[in-house]
Amino acid sequence: MTDDDVPTARSVDSDLFITVSGPPGCGATTLCEGLSAALDCGYVSGGDIFRQLAEEREMSLSQLTAKADETDEIDRALDRRLRTIAEKWGASSKPFVLESRLSGWLAGNRADLRIWLDAPDEVRVERTRDRDEMEAEMRVREVSEAGRYESYYDVDITDQSFYDLAINTGRWSPEATLEMVLTAIEEYDPAVDEGAFRTDDVEL
Repeated sequence: MTDDDVPTARSVDSDLFITVSGPPGCGATTLCEGLSAALDCGYVSGGDIFRQLAEEREMSLSQLTAKADETDEIDRALDRRLRTIAEKWGASSKPFVLESRLSGWLAGNRADLRIWLDAPDEVRVERTRDRDEMEAEMRVREVSEAGRYESYYDVDITDQSFYDLAINTGRWSPEATLEMVLTAIEEYDPAVDEGAFRTDDVEL
């Protein structure tokens, strides 16, 4: 997706802490930008933190990615920062959006709404065609990350059972996807909430 695809968000009054997760090309960045505008709040992505780590280590993104395949230090540093952000905003009673493949797990029960985005492989490949990585590299990265999450944290990244909302973004426009999520946010009523799926904290 390009900057031109970013939806023009309507204003929504909410204090929910929201996590957005999904594989590359799922539309997570576009949704987060729309939510940030609609809720008038900030958002942080795992990609932002990964770039910060690369800058701090004076490494390119590809170098840091290769390093992450060799040692768990990079992944754990990234996830510790995301957990700290989740802890801060989970207790703030202010709206915030946290995006990463693992954000729903890292935020755990601190999150008010956990969203999973996905799309068919061919759709995601087309969306990421202008990025540095090629289709084969994207596939390798997904498999590698899934293996690392399982090894480090005993997390099955394919388990979507605890997400509150799962959307196939290949079937709706970015604007429609945003509208669905904003409707869920607006219609959320704590008084009739019978409970989210609970998750144990991931041991980092």
